[in-house]
Amino acid sequence: MAFIGLALGPLLLLSIASLASSCNEQEKVYLLKFLTGLSQDNGLTASWQDETDCCEWEGITCSGDGAVVEVSLAYRGLEGCISPSLGDLTNLQSLNLSYNSFTGDLPSELLASSSIVVLDVSFNHLSRVLQPQESNCSVSSYRPLQVLNISSNLFTGEFPSEVWEISSNLIVLSASNNSFQGLMPSSFCISSLSFAVLDLTHNKFSGSIPAGLGKCSALRVLKAGHNSLSGSLTDELFNASSLEYLSFPSSSLHGVLDGARIINLRNLSHLDLGGNKLIGKIPDSIGQLKKLKELRLYRNHMSGELPSSLSNCTDLETVDLKINKFSGELTQFNFSNLINLKILDLLENNFTGTIPESIYSCINLTGLRLSMNNLHGQLSPRIGELKSLAFLSLSFNNLTNITSALQILKNSSTLTTLIIGNNFKNEAIPEDETIAGFQNLQFLSIPSCSLSGKIPLWISKLKKLKVLQLQENKLRGPLPAWIKSLESLSYLDISDNRLIGGIPAALMDMKMLKTGMTATNVDTSLFELTVYTGSSRQYRKPTTLPKVLNLGNNKLTGTIPREIGQLTSLATLNLSFNYLSGEVPQQLCNMRNLQVLDLSSNYLTGEIPLALKKLSFLAEFNISNNDLEGAIPTGGQFNTFPSSSFEGNPKLRTVTDNHVYSSAKASSVPVLSGEQADRRVTFVIGFCAFFGVGLLYDQLVLSKFYG
Repeated sequence: MAFIGLALGPLLLLSIASLASSCNEQEKVYLLKFLTGLSQDNGLTASWQDETDCCEWEGITCSGDGAVVEVSLAYRGLEGCISPSLGDLTNLQSLNLSYNSFTGDLPSELLASSSIVVLDVSFNHLSRVLQPQESNCSVSSYRPLQVLNISSNLFTGEFPSEVWEISSNLIVLSASNNSFQGLMPSSFCISSLSFAVLDLTHNKFSGSIPAGLGKCSALRVLKAGHNSLSGSLTDELFNASSLEYLSFPSSSLHGVLDGARIINLRNLSHLDLGGNKLIGKIPDSIGQLKKLKELRLYRNHMSGELPSSLSNCTDLETVDLKINKFSGELTQFNFSNLINLKILDLLENNFTGTIPESIYSCINLTGLRLSMNNLHGQLSPRIGELKSLAFLSLSFNNLTNITSALQILKNSSTLTTLIIGNNFKNEAIPEDETIAGFQNLQFLSIPSCSLSGKIPLWISKLKKLKVLQLQENKLRGPLPAWIKSLESLSYLDISDNRLIGGIPAALMDMKMLKTGMTATNVDTSLFELTVYTGSSRQYRKPTTLPKVLNLGNNKLTGTIPREIGQLTSLATLNLSFNYLSGEVPQQLCNMRNLQVLDLSSNYLTGEIPLALKKLSFLAEFNISNNDLEGAIPTGGQFNTFPSSSFEGNPKLRTVTDNHVYSSAKASSVPVLSGEQADRRVTFVIGFCAFFGVGLLYDQLVLSKFYG
């Protein structure tokens, strides 16, 4: 981990050379005992032969006199228990067994070793609580252990104090990603005056932050987020003036950020208090933290304007203040000094005014999110000065002139993600081919703008486009056949528009929906900022987004093509609230990855194909408000669907008395537009005068990206 090197520098770079001609025979015995304790050695036995020199074995390094000084077997696919015999290697300085599948306990002999300096067993399945044997833990014994990494295991219970009380030289302790509980331990620096790095993130510690940590004069990294901590940031904590990295995200800390105390931490480069219950303003004194590179105060209840002094922190690379109550004219803050800023996230606050021109002086910006504020005006051409900008999200504001905005942004060669929905109300989407550009755009989201016009041809030129969201507009005309030319497209949502015509055959040729492959020309790196969805899901990689085809709530006619069964990698298919007729294609059963299937509120006839029972991943199914007949299938996922999935089909029947789905049952009537209401009235007259309009179709997984 990077912070281990930050804390120790060259201290732990063991300069070890295998100069010996032969190893110590007794130490060979200890190593072979370790080997016999493995249930899966993944070929290690082929190297560790008794008749060969153990200094030549894989992962073994010896000193000049043949003593084993390092065992490094990370990423070897080893399984079984860790033998205590490794603790008998009296010259062993470094033991690295990380990223394997070891189970059982961590032998106390290793913790009590008189030679081990670095012990790394992270990313295994060790589960027994660490309890060094008393006979091996004499306070008078010399314990050289400096680095202990037990992160990402299955340890439970309270963290035993013996682990650090016997180690007067301990500098780094990482115990993150376990299930330790109880009070957070605090006496590290009492035993070791050089203690510098503590990482306890992702455990189950409770209570308040221990005041004793403030006595750790050498403490440089303190990470304990994603626990169940409560209380406030204790005054004593700010006495640890050597702190460079202070991180307590996703806890239940409350109170204010004390401006008088925080200036004691003048070496601070990373401050992460996101996901807590902090209130109040960002103190003006934060401008005195001249080494600050990351400021993360997201998801709190903080308010007030951005302090002008923050611009004095010229080393800032990340400012994440999303989901708070910050307010004021954003143009009042001068971003010009923050030339190192790479990420600025102000999502869901109460900032007003226009987008500040000074932001465009932050020439290293890669991610900019100003969504869900009260900004207005037009996008400035100066945004083109941000030559590294890859992620831009301006949705849920009051911006105007979409044509100008797209003309300005089209030449941003680094832009991969553009999220600008819920702006540009009642404007026309530009169909001019001169908009073409966006050569690296993968994610285009322009929903909920009430835009008129047709799906523009310039979108067909976006060859790397993976996600296209145009839902909740007033787009008309047919779905263009050129849609199949977007060979990387795997997420298409054009629901809630006024599209007409049939489901085009071109949709059946979309490569990314037909196979489980990933487009070779799609960047697989992380989003610069997390993409949030209307269902509160978060995505960091474009390739992790589910494959979606949502054509719901349009004016599509004709039948559902049988060829739709070719789209075998789809996770969500929504064709609800259209004018589709004919039978439900049996070929839908070929779409084995389907999790959501919504065909409700159409004019479908015939029976529900029994073959749909093969869709073992199907979690949401809605066929309500059609004219289907016959028996409702049973077995498989069909036993999990509620009666509302089948209502509004008078001719449907059940095959048992245990599950009676009454299609004539009164259901909650959604609020519909006048046009939709006319449609439902016609439907009622044609079939049955006593059942309602039908259920509003379910919110799709990944229906709105507002982040």
